[in-house]
Amino acid sequence: MAAIALTGGSWALKRARAWDESLMHREMRTRYGDPGLRRLQAWLDMLNSQVGLSVAQQLQAVNTFWNQQLVAAEDIVIWKEADYWATPLESLGRGAGDCEDFVIGKFFSLAHLGVDPQQMRLIYVRARVGGVGSTQSIAHMVLGFYETPQSDPQVLDNLISGIQRASQRPDLTPVFSFNTQGIFVRGERSAPSDRINRWQDLLQKMRKEGSDAL
Repeated sequence: MAAIALTGGSWALKRARAWDESLMHREMRTRYGDPGLRRLQAWLDMLNSQVGLSVAQQLQAVNTFWNQQLVAAEDIVIWKEADYWATPLESLGRGAGDCEDFVIGKFFSLAHLGVDPQQMRLIYVRARVGGVGSTQSIAHMVLGFYETPQSDPQVLDNLISGIQRASQRPDLTPVFSFNTQGIFVRGERSAPSDRINRWQDLLQKMRKEGSDAL
């Protein structure tokens, strides 16, 4: 799917398609049974409860929901693959995900509520672990929300429960980020996002599940 070029403030009116919740329920029932259906319904209920509220409230609700619903685990354990980008439906079906899956769930939840995808970026970082003074770090992904392109983004992360500004997270060192506009390195757009094959595969899977909103 080609990258989207929309001006801010009008995303909620220009979304290409709505979700097919009947298809989502059928897919979840067939693949994951009643536990998955309960988590899917909890997701839809949470989203419905956030319609029309402020973006600040939506960020908090979405961040809390995904951090509570998924157990953090590696792809090799969940999917028997070294690197697998799960759709929100797949993550809820399993009730588990790695850092990318948390971020994907949050990104598409907020986009569905009307938050402009241009204000969000999926950010690859090196995350310092082991406390202050530690030199150990891991590859990690977080979701950044930008009020303006130059603003200090709010960071939605599964490693901590609260949302903080990037400037408040010295444990995170950004590597690159991307969204529907493209890939960003050191804050500058360097390439279109369709170069990320896993992102394109993810969007294709979501279309088949009825939950593609881009």
